[in-house]
Amino acid sequence: MVLAFVAFASAAELSVMPGWLQLPEGETLGQVSGVGVNTQGDVFVFHRGQRPWMADPAQAGPIREAAVWQISGATGQVKSRWGANVFLLPHGLFVDHRGHVWLTDVGRHQVFEYRADGTLLRTWGEDRVGGDDREHFNKPTDVAVLADGSFYVSDGYVNSRVVKFSADGKYQFEWGRKGGGPGEFVIPHGIAIDAAGNVYVADRQNDRIQIFTPDGKFLAQWKNPAFGRPYGLRIGRDGLVYIADGGEQPTAPPHRSKLTVLTLEGKVVTSFGRWGNSDGQFQMAHDLGLAPDGSIYVGDINGQRVQKLRWQR
Repeated sequence: MVLAFVAFASAAELSVMPGWLQLPEGETLGQVSGVGVNTQGDVFVFHRGQRPWMADPAQAGPIREAAVWQISGATGQVKSRWGANVFLLPHGLFVDHRGHVWLTDVGRHQVFEYRADGTLLRTWGEDRVGGDDREHFNKPTDVAVLADGSFYVSDGYVNSRVVKFSADGKYQFEWGRKGGGPGEFVIPHGIAIDAAGNVYVADRQNDRIQIFTPDGKFLAQWKNPAFGRPYGLRIGRDGLVYIADGGEQPTAPPHRSKLTVLTLEGKVVTSFGRWGNSDGQFQMAHDLGLAPDGSIYVGDINGQRVQKLRWQR
């Protein structure tokens, strides 16, 4: 089945759905840092409102706007919004198999698990206190949740590590340190898990994807100009790896920011997009979500928008 889809995908092209997102009158998104999709096809977007990136957002206080938007994938209409006056600097978003929304805040140094309606279920890390022990993170970037409820956290802008937790939220183990060798990271920025349980990490500043066994043993790395500098990644039900290239490699437009699709062996299936503001272009592709119907939603942090892509024969 996977091989059949790979053959289809290699003969297909990605195209953008112009005008998909129906923003409420007079409103805009802020910097879009996280995107995820639930099993019903609703798209969850984590954005920063009027807040730009800042080194110490605690000084500015919580973002006043609702930072999480739930949007119909079919119509582009905003269904609900929540998370006002909660977050300091939104970053990663992951929707698990139960529909729970997992968020990371690099200002609060915390990881959160919410119900889709915005009900807070659990929190990890100490608010506004960074650290590198079992109880703390330091600007954590992303979360990947397994079917059994256990999860990995990429941690992050300061700590160069991946941390594994059990389904009941207890620390299990970690790996990684700062550097460019196997199992080392310079900003582990995105994380995903394949059907075999292997862990894929977007090692952003090392311009590579690293792949590990479920217990953190190094398997392989991918460095490829086709995906430049990886920011976000997801693995689809189709057995393909989708990578959001943040657009810092190469250093000049136009071939800077795009979506690249690979097989699980690292072979490039296709790349889509370039730097810019038009439909199908990105200023800085930061994260993406994959829908059950095959739609792809790419969050553009500098472009302050989400675009919907589809496979076309």
